[in-house]
Amino acid sequence: MNDDNSFWSWDHAAAAFPEILEKFLTVTLVVTIIGSIIAAVLGLVIALGRRTTPRPVSAVITLVMNFIRMTPLVVQLLFAYYVFTTVSPLILGTIIIGIHYATYMAEVYRAGIDAVPPGQWEATTALSMSPGRTWTAVIIPQALRSTLPALANYVISMFKDTPFLMVITVVEMVRQAQLYGSKNFRFVEAIIIAGLIYLVASLLSSLLARRLEKRLEYTTA
Repeated sequence: MNDDNSFWSWDHAAAAFPEILEKFLTVTLVVTIIGSIIAAVLGLVIALGRRTTPRPVSAVITLVMNFIRMTPLVVQLLFAYYVFTTVSPLILGTIIIGIHYATYMAEVYRAGIDAVPPGQWEATTALSMSPGRTWTAVIIPQALRSTLPALANYVISMFKDTPFLMVITVVEMVRQAQLYGSKNFRFVEAIIIAGLIYLVASLLSSLLARRLEKRLEYTTA
């Protein structure tokens, strides 16, 4: 039944779904995956930099990290958009989101490193392991196992923050829903579909993170 005066129209829902799903697959999901990789790698670099560099350098890293964490993501996106005018908004937005969440993941890594028992550090010293070997073979693997749930939560948060990209003209899933509503004067169906896609994707991500966490526990038991 198609009634443009009703609250819900299945015809409009069916028409909006493919367009919104396409933006989810080609923009929202891609930004989340690449942004998560940037955040995970850069966050670990930041955590190790704060831990292993001389105090003045560590203090500078901490200052920059706190500045990024304590300023809104939207402001950072707009600033980068108006400064780096020659860069594609999609690429720029992905990098900024990755850098923003790297500062949060750095704190998670720090907590995980601090949670490694002192005996593990003492054992590496007794075995005359090099600093690089100590970090890669002993400390980082243990820290990752304990921090995986928190890291997964930040990935989901990043996924839900991708609509902020619309402020720098990126047409992601929510913006596509708005465009459909503006074109057809039917916003409810498009927005609900976008919300349901977010819900399903977030639930699947949470389940995947839990299975990975259990698998790591099993393999290290």
